[in-house]
Formats: sequence, C-alpha cells, structure tokens
Amino acid sequence: MASAKNAPAVERNYGTGRRKNAIARAWLKPGKGEITVNGKDITAYFARPVLRMIVNQPFVTLDRVGAFDIQCTVVGGGLSGQAGAVRHAISRALDEFSAEFHKSLRTGGFLTRDSRVVERKKYGRAKARRSFQFSKR
Repeated sequence: MASAKNAPAVERNYGTGRRKNAIARAWLKPGKGEITVNGKDITAYFARPVLRMIVNQPFVTLDRVGAFDIQCTVVGGGLSGQAGAVRHAISRALDEFSAEFHKSLRTGGFLTRDSRVVERKKYGRAKARRSFQFSKR
C-alpha cells in the first residue's frame, strides 16, 4: 500500500452543502464538466431538468459551465433538498478554489445556507399546526 508521501498530488477543492435535511459533499477539480452524484451521472440522478438547472446555477453565474469536474455524495432529504445541498456544496468548493469567485457567488445567494426546515408535528394536532376535525356531535 502506498504511503501518503508517495501518493499522487490531486488538486481538488472540497465543499459541504446543506438544504432541509440533505447534506452534500462535493469535490471540485478542473476538467471537462462531468458531474457525478453518488456514483451516477447527474442526468441519471437528477432526472428533472429543473433540479439539474439548480445544480448548475453557480457555473452559469461565473460563466464557467463545463470547466470543472464535480464528484458529489449526498444523503438525506428528498431530491429537491438534495439538489439545493449539492448547489451549496459546489458554491463553497468554488469559493475555496478561487477568491475572485466569492463576490459573484455571494451576490447570487449561493453561499448562504437556506435554513428553512420542516416544522415538527406537535401532540394534540393532526400536523404541525392543523387541528383535528371538530365534531359537534
């Protein structure tokens, strides 16, 4: 087994993204624009075009579409939350890659974590706020 000293130096930047209950980890390196999520191609993982658009928004803002290869792992939540988490992770990795990207990403709102989460269900209620149906008789 090769030691850390002899390992090839791979220049990758890392970012963690969160949205709702989803957590994404993204590794970014200069390349041809290939994006893999949990070992699958982005078109296979995010079948809806809207979700792929959300993931690619940081690249569109920076005019760097197809300039980086992304490898992502994402857990938790649904597909919409996962797409938002991947976008946040990619934005943070891009920010780490180059300081000149920071202003554009910040003004686009891609570096801010969307803190909205589902409200918990309370006892004595049907859902978080909805009461049980009233019956007079």
